[in-house]
Amino acid sequence: MPTAVPDRTAGVPGSLTETGKPARSFAPPRGTGRTAARIAALTACQAATMVGLGLLITGPARHLWPLTAEDTVNERLERARTGTLTTLSSIASEAGNTLTVVTITLLACLGLLLIPRLPMWRQAVFLAVAVSLQSLVFLAVTTSVDRHRPEVDRLDASPPTSSYTSGHTGASTALYAGLAVLALSRIRGPWRRVVAGLFLLLPLLVALARLYRGMHHPTDVLGGLLNGGLSLLIVGRALLAGPSVTAAPSADATADARPAEEHPPGTTAVILNPTVTDASARDELLRVLERHGHRAPRFLETTADDPGAGQTARAVREGARLVVVCGGDGTVRTVADALAGSGVPLAVVPCGTGNLLARNLGLPLSPVAALEAALDGGPRRLDLAAVEGDGLSPTRFTAMAGAGLDAAMMEHTDARAKATLGWPAYALAGITTLRTPRMRVTIRLDGSPAFHRTARMVLVANVGTVQGGITLLPAARPDDGLLDLLVLDPRGPGGWLRAVRTLLRGRAAPARPSTVRTVAAEDDRHDEVPVEFFTFRRAELTFATPQSRELDGDPVGPGRRLTAEVQPGALTVLLPSREK
Repeated sequence: MPTAVPDRTAGVPGSLTETGKPARSFAPPRGTGRTAARIAALTACQAATMVGLGLLITGPARHLWPLTAEDTVNERLERARTGTLTTLSSIASEAGNTLTVVTITLLACLGLLLIPRLPMWRQAVFLAVAVSLQSLVFLAVTTSVDRHRPEVDRLDASPPTSSYTSGHTGASTALYAGLAVLALSRIRGPWRRVVAGLFLLLPLLVALARLYRGMHHPTDVLGGLLNGGLSLLIVGRALLAGPSVTAAPSADATADARPAEEHPPGTTAVILNPTVTDASARDELLRVLERHGHRAPRFLETTADDPGAGQTARAVREGARLVVVCGGDGTVRTVADALAGSGVPLAVVPCGTGNLLARNLGLPLSPVAALEAALDGGPRRLDLAAVEGDGLSPTRFTAMAGAGLDAAMMEHTDARAKATLGWPAYALAGITTLRTPRMRVTIRLDGSPAFHRTARMVLVANVGTVQGGITLLPAARPDDGLLDLLVLDPRGPGGWLRAVRTLLRGRAAPARPSTVRTVAAEDDRHDEVPVEFFTFRRAELTFATPQSRELDGDPVGPGRRLTAEVQPGALTVLLPSREK
């Protein structure tokens, strides 16, 4: 009798079973570990922030207004109670009860997975993780901050937790505001805003109910709104803003995939920064390239002495028909500068901290997903900005260049913090640089008469969005043949509030004129305007004293001069098709 031989191919990806079908094996989504680490680090920062605010409220600030008026608010609400309002507040409060929140979260996640034709795993995880993280931060805060509940007649039993923050308010914010986000992204037609608005109203009603029922101080419910909102922001940026977690291709898809076009060996060059691209990432990128017909691509690593220019020039000389750049904004800028005008297309694979160009081009922030999207797309010509200055060799940038506050922030960002936290490390550094002295600058646009400004920061931009998804220059486009200038000059707390309000609100992107025009912010009295916007082709900036300067997030040393000029269509980039 023949001896049975074990099937060594069972369970191996790509192998065949007895039925002739590829064997399947479980593989976690690509990018899961990196995304989880980012969420964990930001959640720790969120918890520290919430605890710090709580200790401030119960400590040094407790004798300051408006905290001294909180008891008055609670007492007036107690006197205003009626039978009807008490019943309504009980219903609203139950919307933020733990059992209610857990039940609705569970049902919503099951609905996202079972009702649609294709399960919405990303949206379900977003909602579940946001609600869960809010609860974890709430427990950390109530353990660290001891605050007594208001001295009024409380309509509910007092739980043993601290009054700060409001758990009902935080949980309802994470749940219902999360459902509002999903409604805006998934529902089509005029009802999407109505549904989202109703969801957003619920956390506010819960907050008012908790105040009315004497369970919390006003700052407690504000803390709950902030806690739930931060959890949504952190998880939403990680899971919904871009496909940072992408499913690994199935064995079937890999086996059946056939490249649309075979590229001769050596005609694809991959310029990678080895400090942010490890061996496993390199292997994944190689598999993607081979699936798309790029045979035997050449991998060229950057060095401290040559951050990408020499490798790119060599690749073009040796006949490269596609250059892939894997690195942060600095590596992308260097490769783009060397590739400008060659006509050789560039595929951008974001592997750094800021990834400004990738964000503004709508590319996924997962390296593998970004490369897949680029290779599935087509070529598009983008502008570059030629820049020079004292002590600065002529070069080009792809996204932004600046002087003042933003450059000082880049200089003070710790490399270890960037590696751990990602782009929020810039925000932490920004707190220490807010007192950067105001500078005097002379500005000349397109040969017109020069004018003078004082400013905390000037920003020359080819794109408009920075880290955190904040759009500073809404009119900036990377393919319009123009550059944009932001002059930021807030004075005092009121000026900073006006500046933040202007930047968060944004300006409607104007139709690009055939001739250059300048656009100032709402008030011709520029000495009192905290934010100004200008559009140009060539700008000459001269500072009264040497200022910190940066190009695409890299400090380039202080100086008194910065000149930028647009180079329309100088770079060809592979981007996802707009029809998709």
